[in-house]
Amino acid sequence: MSNPTSTPSDSGGSGAAQPTTVTFESPFFGKLEDAFFHRSEQSGEVVLTVRFAKNFVALPFRGIKREFKIEDDSPDGRMLDLVTKALKFVKGLRLGEPLPKEILTREASWELSERHLKIAYQRVSVQLVNWLTGGQDVISDPEELLQLADDPQIKKTVSRAFGEAAERLGLGRDHKEEVVQHVEALAHELAYIEALRDKFRHVRAMEDKIQGLRRLYGRERSVLEVADQVARLGERAVDDFNSAFLEVDAQTGEILSVLRNLDSQISYIRDKRDEIHAKLMAWDEILDEWGRVTLKISPDKPDLLRRAYQFLAPRYMAVKEWVLMTKLQSTESAGTSQMGGTDGKPKKPINVMRW
Repeated sequence: MSNPTSTPSDSGGSGAAQPTTVTFESPFFGKLEDAFFHRSEQSGEVVLTVRFAKNFVALPFRGIKREFKIEDDSPDGRMLDLVTKALKFVKGLRLGEPLPKEILTREASWELSERHLKIAYQRVSVQLVNWLTGGQDVISDPEELLQLADDPQIKKTVSRAFGEAAERLGLGRDHKEEVVQHVEALAHELAYIEALRDKFRHVRAMEDKIQGLRRLYGRERSVLEVADQVARLGERAVDDFNSAFLEVDAQTGEILSVLRNLDSQISYIRDKRDEIHAKLMAWDEILDEWGRVTLKISPDKPDLLRRAYQFLAPRYMAVKEWVLMTKLQSTESAGTSQMGGTDGKPKKPINVMRW
């Protein structure tokens, strides 16, 4: 059983040190005004948005590579690949900004709260107590887990569990501090899952409000049709996130097995952390909007439901349904979109330059 370590990702085989910030060798990048890397709202592909005169233009990476003869295995080609990977974890990057830790050391680039660390530690401790006592208690409520942290009897049982676990793992009871260290390392990684689980509660709250609006508009057929579609998609979204959290819980449920294979388990947890985080990151704006929603009939509710449908449909509608729907929908004028300013993007019309 070895201590988990954070190792830098492969830098592309060049032997050079892994870059940690968004930097390029080509003078083209240094001459750009308001350069901003992000995913296109229209296509989902990664683009570089720059200012030309009073307008913003989005340049797809493939066009940049072709126009400036940037080879895939060159430093700038590798940096464009790193930016593409980075935008799974952050909404945008500017020149000179640090690359997220997820693609450098596999650590998380976002901060944990003390609360989530305590919840994760208590969840692992309860698993150890269950293993020691043969109990089957599954405590999912975070507040109940936090209360257990101050229970003297629980503390005593946990301490005994550390010693017994050290014995079972072949370390000897006198080396229970090693088990404590491994439990703390495991809890640190699981704390990110707890933080994401907390954020997921806002998705559930949004889904509850959608169901509430369905009931309110039960007599207005035109609104109810949209609400029904949004509700179905909302249920799929909740099920999708639930499945991801249940998978993590099941994978890390056998505590002795997890501690025996700590490095591989931490690698698994980080993969799931990144997967769930990337999905939830896309919800930021819509969760903020629905967080202010009150359950009462008002003129803005039909548009609110339509916006929710536009967000949910491409993510949770069955592929065949979505292909059919996109064929039926009228397309917007090619090459323009509006970008909001909450995440640093320029709030101007964008022309997509196709090279």
